[in-house]
Amino acid sequence: MDLSIIIVNYKSRLKLEACLRSLAVSDFSGLEYEIILVENASGDKLADLAAADKHINLIESARNLGMGGGNNLGIAASSGKLVLIANPDLVFSREAVKKLVSYLTNNREAAIVGPKLLNPDGSLQYSCARFPSIFLPVLRRTAVGRYLPGLIDRYLMKRENHQETKNVDWLLGACLLVRRGELLTDGKLFDERFFMYFEDVDLCRRAHRQGKTVVYYPEAEVTHNHQRDSARLPWYLAIFKDRLAQEHLKSWWKYFKKWGWR
Repeated sequence: MDLSIIIVNYKSRLKLEACLRSLAVSDFSGLEYEIILVENASGDKLADLAAADKHINLIESARNLGMGGGNNLGIAASSGKLVLIANPDLVFSREAVKKLVSYLTNNREAAIVGPKLLNPDGSLQYSCARFPSIFLPVLRRTAVGRYLPGLIDRYLMKRENHQETKNVDWLLGACLLVRRGELLTDGKLFDERFFMYFEDVDLCRRAHRQGKTVVYYPEAEVTHNHQRDSARLPWYLAIFKDRLAQEHLKSWWKYFKKWGWR
């Protein structure tokens, strides 16, 4: 098997349908591929979607394993030499997967490659960034960031040329291509201590630790219908009432505890 595409679903059936439709018309010429669809105990019924495409293997988790755990479950059931981590809220351009595969195949120094992500209106979505500072949540979640916009712009690389292929610190985990066997710890790609959020930053950090590169590759384009759900409420309410915001802050703490405070 050349390629395994891992999609973890959690209450995203409508977006997942659009994602699978885009994959069904993608260019996979010359590639043997499979789609491992993990239903992460959200209650969505996906059997009909799996039955509609011979490439899809459905795994129904008995409990919500989080993003990292759900992807690890799918990877364990896959057999591709390359593994594409894909969120269910993606819509792939026809050539996107093929271009990502070609890049990683021909560039052994790269451990992770990700595409240019676009918003549904076609505008650029900032998907590559510098490693975060410990103060980043304060800047992004409170009014402090309004007075220091340059720091956030630098973190999100907003002043960089997003039409150029480049090595970056980390990529948003919505769409990442890796090689099987690289970056694994105890047989797992993602550190499951990160239930949600920062699992992608951690993965990219491990790639750098191994002397590999993380590559933003804008020749491949993917639309990402993303909502920043952890920032729905003001910070002073979110830390008490919003579970996603709480998980974000927990992962922030775990990340810096693991990698240090700078």
